[in-house]
Amino acid sequence: MPLLYDFNMDSADDIASRLAGNLKRRRLEKGLSRKALTMMSGVPAPTIAKFEQQHSISLVSFLALAKALGYTEELKSLLSEPIYTTMEELDTINKNKNRKRGRNEFHQ
Repeated sequence: MPLLYDFNMDSADDIASRLAGNLKRRRLEKGLSRKALTMMSGVPAPTIAKFEQQHSISLVSFLALAKALGYTEELKSLLSEPIYTTMEELDTINKNKNRKRGRNEFHQ
């Protein structure tokens, strides 16, 4: 189902940059060095530095860092509820709640 309007102009890079900045702020607020966060998360310090500076990291490493900082519940709730903008979209969501597979068509 196509969305008629999308006012969210954030790119994936914008979101990654925001997440990296947030992670760095939370790390510094807790007084943790990258080395200390490495010991807590198992993610190598150079990987943490790369994420903070270049906003690039694997999902598994990001999850380990967020978990080490205490954000497990927030991560688990991400994408847990459907988001819709129209009643038609809500009807489609409700109709497809028990689907196990998608279709081979793309709606834009």
